[in-house]
Amino acid sequence: MQLLHIDSAITGDASVSRQLTARTVAAWVAARPGTAVQHLDLVADAPNHFTMDSMAPRTGQTEGLSETQQRENAVSERLVSQFLAADVVVVGAPFYNFGIPTQLKAWIDRIAQPGRTFRYTANGPEGLAKGKTVIVVSSRGGVYSTSEGGRALEHQESYLQTVFGFFGITDVRFVRAEGVAMGGDARSAALASAERDIEQHVRTGAAAAVAEVEVEAA
Repeated sequence: MQLLHIDSAITGDASVSRQLTARTVAAWVAARPGTAVQHLDLVADAPNHFTMDSMAPRTGQTEGLSETQQRENAVSERLVSQFLAADVVVVGAPFYNFGIPTQLKAWIDRIAQPGRTFRYTANGPEGLAKGKTVIVVSSRGGVYSTSEGGRALEHQESYLQTVFGFFGITDVRFVRAEGVAMGGDARSAALASAERDIEQHVRTGAAAAVAEVEVEAA
């Protein structure tokens, strides 16, 4: 099993999402020994923002590419190949200005490739990255999930659910630490809630993996 561990928080060791992605990955590996882990730090190794140079190969242009276009295409190819090879993807997604970090958005722009992660058919778009489990580790300074107004401001979890669903991934789970900037008690409660999410997702994921092995062996 291949697990891709992605971090995108800019705050380094102070990051709640980085702390929780590390906990999630460690728990998953402990429950499923033999899992191979790759770590992608989108702050240390951030792709450039999407440009026409990045876009060129997707428009059907394969010859006469400039040096910049070739370089940008190589970055996109590396990232989409890494994503497609993973069985499980753990994504650290802190809540910045009602959405996700630009580094994470740049990664999504690189892997959203027709013919690789989705395609258009006569019946509409079809996701091509089926069969994966995605665990989104969501950290938020405030609380947005418990009110209609808060949910209207939230373009983090909802966006990622939509994007991964567009890629054909139906198993998208969330580890949420919400209210971490609202005082010590709120932070402790948020981290405890996130730990419960991790335990639940790892337990159900491990059970699903065992069932899959039993089906393959039958």
